Amino acid sequence: MRKLIMKMSASADGFVGTGNEDGSWMFKSSTEDSRAWALQPSLDAGLIIMGRKSYEGWSQYWPTANGPFAAPMNEVPKAVFTQKGFKVNDLKPGASGAEISWNSAQVFDGDLAENIRQLKNQPGKHILAIGGAGFMRSLIAAGLIDEYYLPIHPVALGAGLQIFNGLEKPLHLKLVSSTVFSGGIIGNIYQHA
Repeated sequence: MRKLIMKMSASADGFVGTGNEDGSWMFKSSTEDSRAWALQPSLDAGLIIMGRKSYEGWSQYWPTANGPFAAPMNEVPKAVFTQKGFKVNDLKPGASGAEISWNSAQVFDGDLAENIRQLKNQPGKHILAIGGAGFMRSLIAAGLIDEYYLPIHPVALGAGLQIFNGLEKPLHLKLVSSTVFSGGIIGNIYQHA
């Protein structure tokens, strides 16, 4: 069975976003060593999953992006989860390989837990969940995540989006790895206790 790994940056005070789509706080403390750590789950993934909103923005951004994250984001197969129905972008003549990869994403609009279980039962490398707070909260609430990659950035946002709020009961985690990077980011990996 494939593992589902969630990767999401968080502030020191537990927020994963500001709510206004300004992610600049994540880059101030980013260094080569922290980026290499954050890149590894993408390089090793057999499938990248995300919610519809993330797909809509990233399918426009990543095909023309540069840098080390662009290759896995454009090459690893993708799946999109939505509750509202959704169709991926139509391919234009002469589309690049990256555009073809994004436009070939599987779309799931049924039961999230059942769809994820089916994907986990397929052969292959791990599944990497990236994207917005709402999508991550849904995965957490359904108990679908096997491993949590949480880089904690040395910044306090004071308010914003969370992924562990609204839990019906405590979610006990076991810290399996913690790495302090040169810019102050702490890369924590958790599994269920």
